Amino acid sequence: MCRNQALVATLLTALLASAPAAAADAPKPAPAAVAAPVKASPQQRTEARRLDPLAQAAFWGAEFERDPADAEAGAGLAKALRNLGRNDEAAEAATKALVAHPENEDLLLELARAHIARGQGFYAIDPARKAASLNPRDWRPLTLLGVAYEQAQRDDEADAAHRQAMALAPNEATPLANYAMHLAAKGDLAGAEAQLRRAVALPSAGIQVRQNLALVVGLQGRLPEAEKLARADLPPELVDNNLAYLRAATGQAGANRTWDSVRGGR
Repeated sequence: MCRNQALVATLLTALLASAPAAAADAPKPAPAAVAAPVKASPQQRTEARRLDPLAQAAFWGAEFERDPADAEAGAGLAKALRNLGRNDEAAEAATKALVAHPENEDLLLELARAHIARGQGFYAIDPARKAASLNPRDWRPLTLLGVAYEQAQRDDEADAAHRQAMALAPNEATPLANYAMHLAAKGDLAGAEAQLRRAVALPSAGIQVRQNLALVVGLQGRLPEAEKLARADLPPELVDNNLAYLRAATGQAGANRTWDSVRGGR
């Protein structure tokens, strides 16, 4: 340090040391209280789950913005975005929420679903595995893991995960339907049909499971039967589009990937 710098430093120290005691002892104003974010009530959150996906995305987005550590809001936002087809944003929302809650099963499942919906199953493997380790009796991480392994072209591991999910939940339609579509992708349409017929007979089966059955039946060339199944749930114009696809795809192994199918757990 040069002589001038040393002198300046000395003078500054002296000035600070000789500040009037009254100034140092003067009472300081209390910091303004920061209001906690006002979250929606449990009833409002329950009602929000009955809204359409766009309204849900707006609701949960506002909740998550108020409190980025709100795991429920993060999961709700990720799900709503995924239902809107905004899968990259859904993965981003779940990832952000996991920073504060790295072992929250709902967030891990939403992250896995978002990656699967993006067609990037490899990146769903880690969160699905972690969710499965947190709750070994829950079938949902395992059926997601099965689909994730499929997308990563790891068929033996996919088969094992699907079978574990079905063993845990023999009366749930989703694991059966996911396994069925795994078989269909490998060209085993008869095996897929058998699993889907079991699935549609269960109370938990929804429209997508029945439409998967219509798809698999149609890919075997039984178009009148597929049409009857499809028309039970879908509007005429969508059925016509699906039938046009089936007419073009009949005989093409694994062509089911272009028809909407239920993949993943609830």
